[in-house]
Amino acid sequence: MSLIALTEVILTVLALVAIGVVLRATGLLSFEDAKPLNTIIIYVGLPALVFQAVRGAELGMDLVWIALVGWIAVLVGFGVSLAVTRTVKMTRPRAGGFMITSSLGNTGYLGYPLALALFGQVGLVRAIAYDHLATVIAALTIGIAVAQRYGDDDGERTSLLKEIVTFPGTIALVLALLARPIAMPDAVSGGLDMLASLVVPLMMISLGVSLRPAAIRPALGQLMGVAGIKLLLLPIVAVGVATLLLDDPDAVRLAVLQAGMPSMMLSLVFAIRYRLDVEFVASAILVTTAGALVTVPAFQLVLG
Repeated sequence: MSLIALTEVILTVLALVAIGVVLRATGLLSFEDAKPLNTIIIYVGLPALVFQAVRGAELGMDLVWIALVGWIAVLVGFGVSLAVTRTVKMTRPRAGGFMITSSLGNTGYLGYPLALALFGQVGLVRAIAYDHLATVIAALTIGIAVAQRYGDDDGERTSLLKEIVTFPGTIALVLALLARPIAMPDAVSGGLDMLASLVVPLMMISLGVSLRPAAIRPALGQLMGVAGIKLLLLPIVAVGVATLLLDDPDAVRLAVLQAGMPSMMLSLVFAIRYRLDVEFVASAILVTTAGALVTVPAFQLVLG
C-alpha cells in the first residue's frame, strides 16, 4: 500500500508538469512566464514552507546522522559529476546544470510526501532533517557557487556569502529556529500553510512551462548520465553509509529514499537566475522524476 501511495505521488508530480507543458504548447504561457512563477516560489511559497517545516520539527541525534548521510551523498554527486564534465565535452552553462541536477535532490517537495506515506510522522521529521541540514545548505553553498562559476550572467555577480545570507529560504530558516519557542496564532500558521501549499504545484507547472521536449533527445546521453548518478549511484552510497551510522532499518530506508530523489526543483530556479542551460536542467528534472517511478520503489523493495 505504501509503495502504491509513493507511485501515486510521483504520477501526480508528472501530471502537474504536464499541465505546464500544455499551457506552453497552447500559447497560454510562454517560456518567459516561468520567471514570474519562480519569483512567487522563491519569495513567497518557499520561505513559508521552510518556516513551517523547521519551526515544528523535533530535533534528535538520529537526525544528525541522517543529515551526514545526505552530505556524503551530495559531495559524492558533485565529485563524480565534476569528473564527468571534465571528460565529456559540454558548454559551461550545461556543465553547471549537469553538476547541480546530478547532486541535489528533490528532498523537500517530493521527499516530504513520500516519507510521510512510507514512514509516517517520524519519517517526515527525518526527511525534514535530511532536506534542511543537508540538501538545502548544500544548495545554498555548493549549488550557488557552481551556478555562479559556470553560469553566464554578463559578469553581474554578487558574493557567495551575500547570496546565502539574503536567500529567502535562508532567512526563513533562521526565523523558524528563533520562533520555535513562540506559540504561533492559528490564523498566522494557517496562512503560512496556505502559502507553503503553493510551492509544489507552481514549481511543477513552472518546470512544464520551461521544458521543451524536443531538447531531450539531443542531450539524451548526458541526461542518462544525470539519471545514473542521481537515481542509482547516490542511493547506493546512502545504503552503505546509512547502514554503518543508523541502527533503525526505517531510518536507513528513509536516508536511501531521500538520496534517491530526482533532481531538485530549485535547480531550475538557479538555472534561470544564473543563466545555466535552462532547457537541459528542465529536461534533467523531468527525466529523473520519471525515472524515479522505477528506481525509488525498487530500492525500497530491496531494503524492505
